This record gives sequence, C-alpha cells and structure tokens, in this order.
Amino acid sequence: MTHWLITPIVLPALLAPFIVLAARYHIGIQRSFSVAGVLALIAIALGLCIQASDGTILLYQLSDWAAPFGIVLVGDRLSTMMVLLTAVLALFVLLYAIGSGWDNRGRHFHALFQFQLMGIMGAFLTGDLFNLFVFFEVLLIASYGLMIHGGGTPRLRAGVQYVLFNLIGSTLFLFALASIYAETGTLNMADLANRVAMIGAADTVGIRVAAVLLLLVFAIKAAVVPLHFWLPSSYAEAPAPVAALFAIMTKVGAYAIIRVYTMIFPPDLSVTAGLHDVWLMPAALISVVVGMVGVLATKKLDRLVAFAVIGSMGMVMVSISLFTPEGIAAALYYTIHSTLAAAALFLIVDLVRTGRANLDLTSQPPVVGNALTAGMFFAGAIAMAGLPPLSGFLGKLLVLNASYESGLVIWIWAVVLGSSLIGIVGFVRAGSIVFWKAQGEAQTGAPSEFERPAALSYIAVGGLLSLLIALSVFAGQVHGYTTTMAAQLFAPQPYMSKVLDTEGKLSKPVADDHSSTQEEGH
Repeated sequence: MTHWLITPIVLPALLAPFIVLAARYHIGIQRSFSVAGVLALIAIALGLCIQASDGTILLYQLSDWAAPFGIVLVGDRLSTMMVLLTAVLALFVLLYAIGSGWDNRGRHFHALFQFQLMGIMGAFLTGDLFNLFVFFEVLLIASYGLMIHGGGTPRLRAGVQYVLFNLIGSTLFLFALASIYAETGTLNMADLANRVAMIGAADTVGIRVAAVLLLLVFAIKAAVVPLHFWLPSSYAEAPAPVAALFAIMTKVGAYAIIRVYTMIFPPDLSVTAGLHDVWLMPAALISVVVGMVGVLATKKLDRLVAFAVIGSMGMVMVSISLFTPEGIAAALYYTIHSTLAAAALFLIVDLVRTGRANLDLTSQPPVVGNALTAGMFFAGAIAMAGLPPLSGFLGKLLVLNASYESGLVIWIWAVVLGSSLIGIVGFVRAGSIVFWKAQGEAQTGAPSEFERPAALSYIAVGGLLSLLIALSVFAGQVHGYTTTMAAQLFAPQPYMSKVLDTEGKLSKPVADDHSSTQEEGH
C-alpha cells in the first residue's frame, strides 16, 4: 500500500481551508500557496504515473480497511495519467488567473480552485462507485462557486442552470447506486465486476436498469447529446480560467464510462448486451454534428468554443463507443488533445475580451495585442478543428483507423470528415471577423481604451499550445502508452486481484469473460 496515492486528494483538501482561514485578505499569499500546491501536485502525479507505467496497480486502503468493506483508492495507468493531465492543466490555468487578475475579482477563488482539484483527483482515483458520487458532488459545489466568481446576472443564471442539470444527474446516480447495491450488495468496482458477471440471465432486469442509469449520469457529465444543454451557457458565461479548468470536467464523465463499462459492464457481458452500440454510438455521432454546426452558427466567440467542446467530446465518445482496445487508445489520445485545446481556446477568448468591446462576431476596431492573440487563436483553431500538423488531426486519424471493424464505419467516417469541414469553416469565419476584417474598421472607440493582456497571461496560453505541439511531435510514444492503457483496461483481473487481495484467485468465469474480451479486441 502506497500512501502517496492519497496525497493528490489530501493536499488540495488541506490547502483550501488554510487559504480561507490564514490568508483570506492576502491575495499574494493565496497565490503563492496555490501555485506551490499545484507544483507539488504535478510532482506527485508524475511520480505516481511513473510507478504505474509498467502496469503496477497502486492501492491505498483508508484506515487499512480491506475492500470491499473499506474505502479504497486505486492507481493504474489510466487514472494516474488523468491525474497528471489535471495537475498540468491546473498550473497553466492558475497562472492565467493570476496574470489576468481574475482571481482577485471575487472572494475565495484559490480555495474553491483547490476544492475543485480535490474533487477531480478523487473522481479519477476512487475504486468505489459511491465515492465516485461523493467526489462528483464535491465537483458540483466547488464548480458552482467558481462559475459565479466575479458576479453578474448572466453568470448567476448560467450557474443555476448548471446546478439544476447536475442535480438531476446526481439524483439519477443515487437511484443507480441503490439499484446496484440491491442487486449485488456491494459498490466496490472490483467486487462489482466479479458479482455482476455471475448474475443469471433470468435476473438481469435490475442490473440493466442500473447500467442504463449510470450511462445517463456519465453522459450528462460528458455533455453527450441530448444531455448537453447545460454546457454552452455554463462554459461561455464562466470566468475564462474556470471555463479552461472545466475542460477536464467533461473528461471525468468519459473516464467514468471507460472505467465502468470496460470492467463492470464489459461489451461481451450478456447482462448489458446492446447497451454500448445501440444508444451510445448514435448519440456520440450526433454530438459531433451538433457541436460543429454550433461552431458555424454561433454569433459569439465564447459560445463558439463551448460548442467546439461538445463536438470534441462527441469525437471522444465515438471512439469510446467502439469498445475495442484500439478505440479506447484513440479516445485517450484525443482526450489529452481536446482538454489542452479547449482550455487554450477559452483563455484566448479572454485575451480577445480584454482588448475588445465584446465577443460578438461583428466587425469592430482591432483587438489590443491583435497580432499575438490572432496567432494564438490560429494555432488553437487548427488544433481543435483537426487540421495538420497538430494533434487534433492525428487524433482524428486514430479514431477513423479504430473504426474500420465497426458496422457503422461509413457513418463514422462521413460524420467525422463532414463535421471537421464544418468546424474549419466556423473557425475561419470567426477568426476573419475578429482579427482580419477588424483592420478595415475606423478607429472610433479607440483601442487604447482597452488594456493589453499581461505577459503572464500570454505565457500561460503559450504553455498550453506548446503542450499541444509536444503531443503532436511525440504522438507515437503517447499513442503507444494509451495502447498499453487500453490493454490494461480490457484485462482487469490484475486490478481486481490487487483491490480484493485475491492474488489472481478470482472466479474462473470472470477471468474467462475478460480474457476473451481482450482476444476479440485484438
């Protein structure tokens, strides 16, 4: 048992109240401790990721209570990679918040930021469905506080809508957990995988209902059509650093689907047969279309990026819906890309907001700092739209390649390629209006009225764009690592053995089921 596994949760959980109690009126101290905490998180996450890179399953049992009775945290390749991605993203978002002054426009930004990190880290590391619900609620509370940071009626209205939709998801989550516990008597994910596999064909009604409810809950978190209505207004109205951090929030839903529906309800399980391809794939394809059409049709720059997030999540879910090792590997690569690209674009939108009267897609005087901001928008748009040579293009190629064996391969190719063209036109339209057509406008309402963004803000955005370039340059190595993640997900017996301390003595039907899944996937 490694105690380091709980530190990504405990560190922000302790830092948040310290900031509130000891540095409430000292923004400089808040910033120092917050940045130091995130740097420590990156170091810890990197160490955990290295430990898990060889296939080692890391386990932490709270109070040394063994599963399935105690609370456990589990770190494998997937969960530690997501923890590292969150920590790295948090650093650049935090630097932008400090450079732009967003953290000083309301109260308790840094404390809420740390609580948000606590919830995200816990969701990725928990080995128990009930505690996944608990961390979802921590996310909800902290994210609502961050969303209304700085005040304003539109922001408050969007925050209320966000909370209401997520409360619906929380209610469905509780119903699903109650159904699962009634059917199996456990909520530990490793134990559930063992027990669900032994449910007879005549007793599948309750567990099928629970599986559908869980999928609905995770689809709400991932903003999959038709459960996406909360996202455009919420992300567009949120403060820019908050919206950028929220880029990882939708990935929590995708992570939960991958974790639960490869281990507890794998594709070959008769109990939930048809659940993955009959509903999830069509919804994912529609999400891609809706997102990219929204990019083309929107009239405001912030909503354009919000719809791009829906489209990128649709792309992730298309690849997940294949439920093959190749599909999951492609989905994980695209998850890293879309998180960094969406966060960078939200911050770039705020750079535009700083140097312009509003974010309407209408011709206005040039943006202050136009050349550098335009260059960053150009790079971010290329990445999000999926043009070469950046990682969005490579990610889409991986998704298309993974879909060859699918019965819906023609639909997948048509939707991905067609929506990419629509997205490109939408981004070109927005960029030309904001940065190019503005050059011909009269200089009434002098641009000097607006401040040039701080250097630290540009550094934060440049850092995210640099990570996208690195993801493109090292695409082979990253995809190789995501391939090993997918192989580990489709062979969960070591995970289950470690959590349940059975040393590979799990029941034979479970081992046979999952080993056949791996063979069929390859």
